[in-house]
Amino acid sequence: MKTQFLSTLFALSLLVVSCKKQNEKQEENPTDTKIEVAEFRELFDGENFTGWRLYRGDEPGKAWKIEEGALVFYPPTERPQGESYNLVSEEEFTNFELSLEWKIQKNGNSGIFWGVYESEEFGQPYQTGPEIQVLDNQGHPDALNGEDRQAGALYDMVPPSEDHTNAAGEWNECILHVNHETGQGWVKMNGKLIVTFPVKGDGWDNLVKESKFADWKGFGDYPKGRLGLQDHGDTVAYRKIKIKEL
Repeated sequence: MKTQFLSTLFALSLLVVSCKKQNEKQEENPTDTKIEVAEFRELFDGENFTGWRLYRGDEPGKAWKIEEGALVFYPPTERPQGESYNLVSEEEFTNFELSLEWKIQKNGNSGIFWGVYESEEFGQPYQTGPEIQVLDNQGHPDALNGEDRQAGALYDMVPPSEDHTNAAGEWNECILHVNHETGQGWVKMNGKLIVTFPVKGDGWDNLVKESKFADWKGFGDYPKGRLGLQDHGDTVAYRKIKIKEL
């Protein structure tokens, strides 16, 4: 009995020593146990246009203003034929979550692009960049052209499951998730998941084939690209623009 007790005590001693050495090893190599989590960072500080410019252009110019911490687009009363004031980010992104708030005027229309490829070949960001619709669902006629034209939709491709937008003139929080590693994308509107979609492969290709973009050269072909805020000719505001790279 005594021999068995001593054997058990010896085994316990070895276990304690082993655990102590393991703890010391982890303390010496803290990165072995730490998991880094990406954080959101500002893309717009509410004070200046740093990080943003016109598509294929320079400073935002006369159409975009900064008011009360928001980027506000006022469509010019007169503009040359074909001139537009779409904003794009200076940075390019592939896998990310974009968080922002938007507010559209009554009967207004705008949009949020990603995967925008900037070149002389493409005159507008929507020629390459897929769009999350920004719309007054109650007042703009495009809302009657199909649910995949309504606010929060992956435009002309995937409709929102429900309408969780606030009325025109009120702020809406929108989060866009795009991850080419997992192949998944989604949209949340005011905290509610309303759209999911594939971002690559046969699933994505089939969405494009069934949309108005089926014959558009370059549409959705660029996993890495700029973000964009659309000039659709209506007053719109964006604020609290943040990005988290995945």
